Amino acid sequence: QVQLVESGGGSVQAGGPLRLSCSASGYTYYFNHCMGWFRQAPGKEREAVATISWGGITSYADSVKGRFTISQDRAKNTLYLQMNSLKPEDTAMYYCAAGPCQKGVLAIPVRYWGQGTQVTVSS
Repeated sequence: QVQLVESGGGSVQAGGPLRLSCSASGYTYYFNHCMGWFRQAPGKEREAVATISWGGITSYADSVKGRFTISQDRAKNTLYLQMNSLKPEDTAMYYCAAGPCQKGVLAIPVRYWGQGTQVTVSS
C-alpha cells in the first residue's frame, strides 16, 4: 500500500522560509513517473505548485518561480519543497502527489496523494 506522508508545515511570517518533506512508502518510483506538490487554499481549487520527474526535470507554477525549489532523494524515496520569501497568499494546505507523468506534469487524475500539511503565512 502506497503512503505519502508530508511534514514540515507550520506558521511563519511573510518573507520567511519553510521546508516541506514527503516520505513515500510502498511506492515504486518508475522512470516515467513524477512527484509533486499541490496546494489548496480555502474556497479555491487545488493547484499544482511544483513537479519533478524521475530524471530530475522540474517545473513550477508562475506564482512560485524563483522562490520555491522542489528536489528529491530517490534513495530515500523522499520529496522536498524549499519555500523562501513566503507571502500571505502562499497560505494553503500543501499536498504531496505521485504517479505517472504526462508531458512533464503529473497525469490527471493523480494516482497517489498525501494527507496534506498546513502552511500559514502571516503578514
